[in-house]
Amino acid sequence: MFYSRHGPAPSARAVGCVRRNNEAGVAAGKAAQMQMRASSQGLSGPGKVALTGVCFDGSGRARGQAHAPQALREAGLLAALAGRAVLVPDVVVSRPVPDRGSFGFLNERALLEMVAAVYDRVRTALDSGHFPLVYGADCAVLLAAVPALADAAGSAALMFIDGHEDATPMEASTTGEAANMEVAFLLGLTGKQAPEPLRSLAGVLGPEAIVMLGMRDQHYRREIGAATIAGLVRLLTADDVHADPARAASEAAAQVASQAPGWWLHIDLDVLAGKEFRACGAANDPSMPGGLSWAELTTVVSSALRAGGCRGWSIGVYNPDLDPGLYSAGQVVNFLAAVLGGRA
Repeated sequence: MFYSRHGPAPSARAVGCVRRNNEAGVAAGKAAQMQMRASSQGLSGPGKVALTGVCFDGSGRARGQAHAPQALREAGLLAALAGRAVLVPDVVVSRPVPDRGSFGFLNERALLEMVAAVYDRVRTALDSGHFPLVYGADCAVLLAAVPALADAAGSAALMFIDGHEDATPMEASTTGEAANMEVAFLLGLTGKQAPEPLRSLAGVLGPEAIVMLGMRDQHYRREIGAATIAGLVRLLTADDVHADPARAASEAAAQVASQAPGWWLHIDLDVLAGKEFRACGAANDPSMPGGLSWAELTTVVSSALRAGGCRGWSIGVYNPDLDPGLYSAGQVVNFLAAVLGGRA
């Protein structure tokens, strides 16, 4: 799709032009004039929290996760972080296409545009001394965020909080969803056949530079024939985290901080139990029982940030289509406000 159906790959400059000309991006850019000071505990650097919305749906849905940034702002994101954050322009990509492209990725053109644009946003925030907080979309944002941190800091590490391992090689994927394979890319377990910029970004992390928490996807992996990477990296299941959330987080933070000048935090909201959070696919997935509570997730993230060294954060897989009253959006906003020290 990326080449045969839509023409040649867009250059970084072309992607930037699309972004700048998009009305939503322009409106968000005007909002960036709000000067808010970041004072969150455990965050590296004295700058602002740079709120970066990503309007991308990895499944190629017309709305889905692409509308998460707007929904979270409607639920009061900026007010909840008042005094701590600044809004920067959303990442906006091409019209979604729910088919696999010529390289096998679902919604391929938009995916590659998203990776290029998120890399630019994160790198710009870091170079300006700010703390990027990427919200919306799915785990595929890590294909850009972690390499951007590695380039800015010299190397990077990752604390990965998710219900899934997301380590399916692209060659073995039955769906083509990049959000199921980003960890395999970051570890260099796949990606040799990928298009740029994905091919050059693969292998940015060594096994010691990632700690994974909250997994409960053993039944799902069995269904798709994906092996665990628990023997390669440090991995704590949801049951492991239940036992002592604060300790699990502080030990994880100590490990990633020892591996690089700065580490990235990622949260896939499907790490939560279905009874806690309904606005994601895993909430109704019978192969994904259990999960963390909001209280446990808050303890994990607060403990990790207090350990220091975190340089950026992404949170995703919230689907407003499953949240018509924005109740779940409010939960996400209250969680961010609590962890970052704001007022819910």
